[in-house]
Parts: sequence; structure tokens; C-alpha cells
Amino acid sequence: PLASGRRRPAAPFSAASRPRSLSAASRGRVLCLAASAPASSTDAGQDRLQKVPITNIRNFCIIAHIDHGKSTLADKLLEMTGTVQKRDMKQQFLDNMDLERERGITIKLQAARMRYIMNNEPYCLNLIDTPGHVDFSYEVSRSLAACEGALLVVDASQGVEAQTLANVYLALESNLEIIPVLNKIDLPGAEPDRIAQEIEEIIGLDCSNAIRCSAKEGIGIIEILDAIVTKVPPPKDTLKNPLRALIFDSYYDAYRGVIVYFRVIDGSIRKGDKICFMANKKEYVADEIGVLSPNQMEADELHAGEVGYLSASIRSVADARVGDTITHFAKRAESALPGYSEATPMVFCGLFPLEADQFEELREALGRLQLNDAALKFEPESSSAMGFGFRCGFLGLLHMEIVQERLEREYNLNLIITAPSVVYRVNCSNNETVECSNPSLLPEPGKRRSIEEPYVKIELLTPKDYIGPIMELGQERRGEFKEMNYITENRAKLTYMLPLAEMVGDFFDQLKSRSKGYASMEYSVVGYRVSDLVKLDIQINGEPVEALSTIVHKEKAYTVGRALTQKLKELIPRQMFKIPIQACIGAKVIASEALSAIRKDVLSKCYGGDISRKKKLLKKQAEGKKRMKAIGRVEVPQEAFMAVLKLEKEVL
Repeated sequence: PLASGRRRPAAPFSAASRPRSLSAASRGRVLCLAASAPASSTDAGQDRLQKVPITNIRNFCIIAHIDHGKSTLADKLLEMTGTVQKRDMKQQFLDNMDLERERGITIKLQAARMRYIMNNEPYCLNLIDTPGHVDFSYEVSRSLAACEGALLVVDASQGVEAQTLANVYLALESNLEIIPVLNKIDLPGAEPDRIAQEIEEIIGLDCSNAIRCSAKEGIGIIEILDAIVTKVPPPKDTLKNPLRALIFDSYYDAYRGVIVYFRVIDGSIRKGDKICFMANKKEYVADEIGVLSPNQMEADELHAGEVGYLSASIRSVADARVGDTITHFAKRAESALPGYSEATPMVFCGLFPLEADQFEELREALGRLQLNDAALKFEPESSSAMGFGFRCGFLGLLHMEIVQERLEREYNLNLIITAPSVVYRVNCSNNETVECSNPSLLPEPGKRRSIEEPYVKIELLTPKDYIGPIMELGQERRGEFKEMNYITENRAKLTYMLPLAEMVGDFFDQLKSRSKGYASMEYSVVGYRVSDLVKLDIQINGEPVEALSTIVHKEKAYTVGRALTQKLKELIPRQMFKIPIQACIGAKVIASEALSAIRKDVLSKCYGGDISRKKKLLKKQAEGKKRMKAIGRVEVPQEAFMAVLKLEKEVL
């Protein structure tokens, strides 16, 4: 039995593999850690609240490609430092949304304070967990702004992926100390020596002392904790300066209002202090402050270098913006902290409630979600087909999908989502430039000189066997090939310039299917280019249906128009008169289908006689149908709109 009265857990690996897992010194350290762990969770909490000198604080984050074991490593760090008791432990502990657990991805960044004893000296380790998907790189930039160091986690069997590179460059721009970690060394296919060499060749980091670990088996965790203490620099000692704290996250609590997560950069903050948000000059009293360990624990004071939370009865979601600076009301700082750049939405779509009376609920839900997700942008929009809703901006397709699922799950809303589109710039004849994310806002053809569309630089990492199919995909999507480099003997990096509109469809799915799941991608917006784009209108019975308008490249207009008209022909119910369904560019019809009329047999009463009697009845019927068509309206059912929107996503 250990000093705490608990029994030592059985080793999670076999006797044969024991020498590879922990050194004798490390095993001794684990026993010391366990022996010094407090007996109860209450004692543990008080232990973590104890102050340490600023030189003993370490703020770090974990950066990795999606599914390289980042959340598992965070779990093991929490467990090994006694932050979370064994009985309370569960997989993906910091991923507290059901959606994150189901998909096995991190969506929201989380913070956790750990206490670690090294050489009989206590250290305070603040972990800020980050997402790994390209769509959430904004969340990564926010956590990097609050840290001094980063663990670069690379899967020892898969190697460096595209998003690994992107996150490393973000960390280097923020002047962070990077510690390379090779995870999953217990897998049969792990090649840590090859991957270490790959990191050195591709990124340029020295991997001679890269830590080899298995987060799942608990191998190498003590070495990681030691490296954080010895390699990550402590925060600067700016305790005597006026208070400046950087808000890196916030969420809405139904009972306490807005809860703000922040990192104290300068000075200190105490419970009861009157504070001011520097961006909007709003003033509040700090009713409650504390640390995240990983649950909220109240504290009386937080000083420079510490990470914590703040509750001040903030009602308005707009008052506590992510990236803002908190300072004292009486002794204000001279300048705000250089936060991080505003997130720029790249993909837009319309969100409409299925029930019209849910419009206000949708507005409130989006407002609350925007507080949790600063990258989400929205504005009201109305459509003749779908009523009132919102035009929403997202960082990418996964971001759009996650927001939709969160709205439906957390707020019980039933939504209709239009096909995703991007922001186009229209150069008008009067030298004005109009930004347009909705086809209905596009100026008339006579008023515009040219249309520009956003382009992205896309980097694709793939095994050499799949270079051909991936280059074929790039050409199909109007991609402009830039270069190809072999980063290792068996892996290549392809660089393309690609219209963003071509990427927001099923590009990622196609990339994965053509490379059998081995390729990865990373992209960044490089600017706008003039393209031969047209507005494709759909006319039903001669009337344009704005909800089905799209902006497409001239070469693809016929394919898209043909697919839309054929689908509408299947979905619109037949009327007593013939209905033409047309896809048009301006006044020119490029694709057309006709829905035949329901005919009444007016000749049934004619059993013979002269043919002129039949002609007379048919002529009378034709005139009636002509009049009916002139005054009749075609009601397009909701199901048709939804099916066409789904088709648009596939075709575009």
C-alpha cells in the first residue's frame, strides 16, 4: 500500500515490455507522486490553490493534427498529477461536449491547472487544450496567445501531417518553446526513429531528445512533465504593473451570466475589484474569481502568469469579447494587449427555422453560441421560400456542421440549411466594390465590371502512391498547380492555388477517398482573383425563385443548371397546366425541363359525330389552361427546397 492508503495500480503493460516503458528513476518518481498525492479530492483542490512563485508557473498547450492522441495525453497528465481522481477519470476528460466525444475530436479549447512536485519544489502547470482540425485554427491561435510553451504531439505511426505543420508555424510566430513528443510508440506499426528524422527534415526542430511516449499506456508521461518544467520558460514578473488580463475564452451560464476565462499578463486581480473591459469601456465588479482545475475552484487573488475564470454578473454577450483586455477601473492600463486577429468567416450559408415561430429562439441561440464561438458571424435574412432566418459565416465546412448540430441539440431547434457559399467581391461600373455572400445581393449584369472570388493556397501531404489521383482532383476543381516536393522518400507535398468555392463542397471527402484516408490538407486564404463567374437563376413558370439562385463558374453553369431542373421536375407536384422549369443566366435559358399538365378527359362525352365537335371542346380546354397558367401560381413545397439544397451541396 502507498502512503495515501491506496493500493498501487497494476502496470498496464506486460513484464516483457516493462524496460521500454519507464526508467527506474521515473518509476520511483511515479511512486513519490502517488505518495505525496492528497488523500481526498478536497485536500487535492486546496493543494492546487496554494500559491507558487511566478518562476514556478508554466503555461503550455498541446498542438497536434486531429486524432494524434492529444486528448488522451491531456487525460494522462491530469491523472498523473492527481488533478483528477482515478475514480472520476473518463476518456476525453476535457472534451465535455457530447459532440466531441461522439466524433473523437476537440472543438472547444479547455484549461486545467495542475500541481507538480519536482526536486521537492511545487510547480503550477496550466494546460490549455486546443482543437486539431484546420477549421478551428482560430481557437489554436487564442490558446497560443496565453502560453509560453507547446507540446508538439506527432503520431509515431502516421508521422507529420498538414495540420501539424500549420500549428507549428503558428506556435513559432508566437515565440513559443516547442517540445516534440512522439506518441503511440506502443503500436505495432510505430517507427519513432523515422518520424523523429521526418520532423527534423520537414519542420527543422531538433528531435535528438524528442520524448517517446504512449499516452494510452502511460509510458513517458513523467518525462513530459519534467520537460515542461525544465524547458518551458516561466511568465515575466510584471506583478507591479497595472492589471492587464487577456480573455481567451468565455461561455454563457444561465444562472451567473457570462463566465470569462483569462490569463493575467500584468498585475493582479482580487475578488471584489471593480474592473473594466478596455474594448467597449464596460465596468463590472468581480463577484467571483478562481482557477480551472479542471473544474472551477474559487480563489481570492490571481497574479501575473496565472490562468483563471471570472464571474461578474455580465448579462450581455457582447460585453465580454474574446481577445479583449481586462484592467482595473481606478488604475487603468495605458494600452490594451495585442490580442489576436479577428476571425474572418470564409463559408456562408442561410439558417432558417422549420417552424416560423422559432425565429426568436434561433436569434437567442446564435447569440449565446457566438459568445462560446467568437468565429461565428450572423445577420438577419428573409427568403420568399423559407421565411425569416439568418445568414451565418463560418471558418469552414466542419465548423458549419458543428454549429448546426449544436443548435439542434442544445437548443432543440429544427433547421433548414442552404448550400454553402463564399464571399465574392463585385467591381461595379461606378468604381465601387461590393462584397456579396448571397446571390440575391449580386448587382445587375449591367452595373458590374467583374466578379472576384477568394483563392486559397492548399498544401496536400500524401504518400507517393496517390499523387496521380490527387493531382487529377486538383485539376477538376480549377486548381492551379504550384509545386511538388518529396518531404521524405515516400511522402510528397503538393501545393495548389484553388478557388475557395471549389473547396467548400466535398473536396475533403474526395481527397480522403482518393488517397484511401492517408492524405491530409491545410489551407490559408491568399486573396481574391477575377474569375468568369455568373449568377444562375432558376425560373418556375416564368417566375425567378431567389432561394435557388447560385453563383457558379461559367464552365460549370450548364452541369449545375441541368441537375437542378431535373431534380425540381421530380419534386414539384403536377398542376392543371404545363409548368416550364428553366435555369437561366440573365435572359438566356441554358437548361430546361417541363412538368406536364394533369389532363381532364373532355372528350369522354363524345361518342361519335363530326370531328369539329371534338376540336371545339379541345380548343375550349386549351384556352382555359392558358388563362389558368397566366393567373396560377406554382407553390414549391418545402421538401423540394430541402432536396434541391442538398443537391446543390453535392453538385457545387
